[in-house]
Amino acid sequence: MFYRRKIILSLIDLLGGEVEKLRFQKLLFLYAMRKQNPEYDFVPYKFGCYSYSANADMIAMIKKEQIAESDKLFLKIDQTEYFNTLKPLDQTLLSEIVEDYGSMSSSTLIKHTYLNFPFFATKSTIVHDVLPGALYDRVEKEIPKADTISLFTIGYEGVSLEKYLIKLVRNNVKLLVDVRRNPLSMKFGFSKTLLKRYCNSLDIEYIHIPEVGIASENRQQLNDQKDYDVLFKNYCKTTIKETTDAQKRILELLVKHRRIALTCFEAEPCQCHRSHLASAISNLPNFDYPLIHL
Repeated sequence: MFYRRKIILSLIDLLGGEVEKLRFQKLLFLYAMRKQNPEYDFVPYKFGCYSYSANADMIAMIKKEQIAESDKLFLKIDQTEYFNTLKPLDQTLLSEIVEDYGSMSSSTLIKHTYLNFPFFATKSTIVHDVLPGALYDRVEKEIPKADTISLFTIGYEGVSLEKYLIKLVRNNVKLLVDVRRNPLSMKFGFSKTLLKRYCNSLDIEYIHIPEVGIASENRQQLNDQKDYDVLFKNYCKTTIKETTDAQKRILELLVKHRRIALTCFEAEPCQCHRSHLASAISNLPNFDYPLIHL
């Protein structure tokens, strides 16, 4: 079993074997905020902090009959006690979370997370009810407001779905342009259908432009930067020259949406074709905007 799922099952055990669905995400979030490298990351969502990855794990454990659910509750039905198999630090942190917040009502818990972690309340549909009047000011200050037309690029190698999306949200990106030839990934959340769904849930539009990508068969045996340089030299001689219309379309999308990001896999721009594509777009007539690699 994945270690991160043991964290969830142990948390529910410490709460008496069941937890309200709304409280579950908040308690797991508070646990994550006390860890340097938590098992789950979070995004601002319609009821505050939310982890798509944790939700996916809950669905998986329900299918495996480790957890059951009702309209409002998650119930642990796996009889194994996982708490003693956790690292000592995680045992301590989970125990502290349950001691500090375990008896707190849902409404109080929501208010606590909104007040202490206001960025994660910026997408909430209930924030004005939870934090009326002047209390809302601290959330208002956290809402990304940058509006300068900017072209970003971003890779998802080595980061969780939530950390990736947070970068987009904090930079007020309005449109994600997927420039992979084949928008499939073994990594959770990064295949086309799911990535589009998660972007849309955070008010970020998504579009796939495969013709500017590199075919998978051309991406084999990339062992060092020299191999990448050869690949991109060929890419610039062929695909870049053959996709001028697509590049112009991306520029039009930039002007329309003001802040867009080109995305592919690699973390380092120098090892991804998106940097060369972005450079080609920046050399088009009338391009006079910042180019930023996230």
